[in-house]
Amino acid sequence: MSVNVAAHNDSSSVGARLSVMMFLQFFLWGGWYVTIGNYMKAHGMESNIPWAYSVGPIAAIISPFFLGMVADRFFSTERILAVMHLIGGGVLLALPSVDAGMFKILLLVHMLCYMPTLGLTNSLAFHNVTNAEKQFPIIRVFGTIGWIVAGLIVSLLLHADTKPIQFYVAGGAGVLLGLYSLTLPHTPPPSWGRETTIHDILGLDSIALMKNRSFATFMISSFLICIPLAFYYAYAPVFVGDIGIADPASKMSLGQFCEVGFMLVMPFFFARLGVKWMLFVGMFAWVARYGLFAAASTNPLLPLVLAGIILHGACYDFFFVTGQIYVDKKASSAIRGQAQGFLVLVTQGVGMLIGAQAAGIIHDHYKVGETVHWQMVWLIPCITAGVIMLAFAALFRDDTQVPESEFGREIGEVPPASGPVEAAPAP
Repeated sequence: MSVNVAAHNDSSSVGARLSVMMFLQFFLWGGWYVTIGNYMKAHGMESNIPWAYSVGPIAAIISPFFLGMVADRFFSTERILAVMHLIGGGVLLALPSVDAGMFKILLLVHMLCYMPTLGLTNSLAFHNVTNAEKQFPIIRVFGTIGWIVAGLIVSLLLHADTKPIQFYVAGGAGVLLGLYSLTLPHTPPPSWGRETTIHDILGLDSIALMKNRSFATFMISSFLICIPLAFYYAYAPVFVGDIGIADPASKMSLGQFCEVGFMLVMPFFFARLGVKWMLFVGMFAWVARYGLFAAASTNPLLPLVLAGIILHGACYDFFFVTGQIYVDKKASSAIRGQAQGFLVLVTQGVGMLIGAQAAGIIHDHYKVGETVHWQMVWLIPCITAGVIMLAFAALFRDDTQVPESEFGREIGEVPPASGPVEAAPAP
């Protein structure tokens, strides 16, 4: 009896420590990611906003090589986390004191340090829990809470959407997490002594799944839908501030609140809609969100804007989480991790990179002087997402069945650290 109690207490202690890790991991990201567009606009760097939202996808493309060739093979996970966060946090602290050119370079350096840690924190958590299916979702939700708290502190408490203090808050959290990582349970490199090839890292075996028409339709649609998705991350906070809504980042945090809510109701909808219509609803949420923003751009009603932000929960959970479950079902156990990595590479990497650049081009095209024709900025991704949604509905056939009893297991699974990281810009 006493042994069981001791084991339970030890498990609870580890779970609490991992939850703090996850909270700081996303507090750090949420402390600057939403507000940096407004900061850059206020400091004469508006033309570089697309770059700020391109460095993450670039890092997402590069980080698998670091994870597969170095982190997974030679160093314990907690020490890699410590080094990466200490460097990345220090870089954020330096951002307010540099010119525009160095600002872009340092931001890229920070994301090159940060992106690998998304996969590393996941792998460390999985290694140190006894029941991943039950424990990991609880641990991971603290990451979303951290993102929300960061946004509220920076925007609502400090009113720092356009001020340098956002980087001090985020950078300080990064340094704190670096030091805290040294106290985490020892986690040896998962691929110690095992050869890892470029073929494995890129997940080339999973490309064979593209021979299946529905899988190819899903992957191509996922890639394409991430292009209009990037408009939201790059310009929604700028748009919210531009139409006169105070503390825009605090309003944007509603999306993360709703993400938690939508995650809780997903099993109910999943059992009734299945893969195809869950994905369709996720795509439709993008169309509706941009339509609401376009309507609010000519008559800036707060309810329309807030409704568009709230839809982020459906956009992310119904599409990305469902997509991960679909890939898990389609891939064999031998290539499941590769297939998940391939999905992240083409969506969070290549798709988001193209989307951030396209968003900048369209934003600049519809900007006259200091006035942005926001209606067109939002109508273009709205129409684009709508066309992708309809094409997906016409071509995709749901040839998998996911029992409701397995849903909790699926959302707890995350691609291993040797593949591209799970990078949802918005947790």
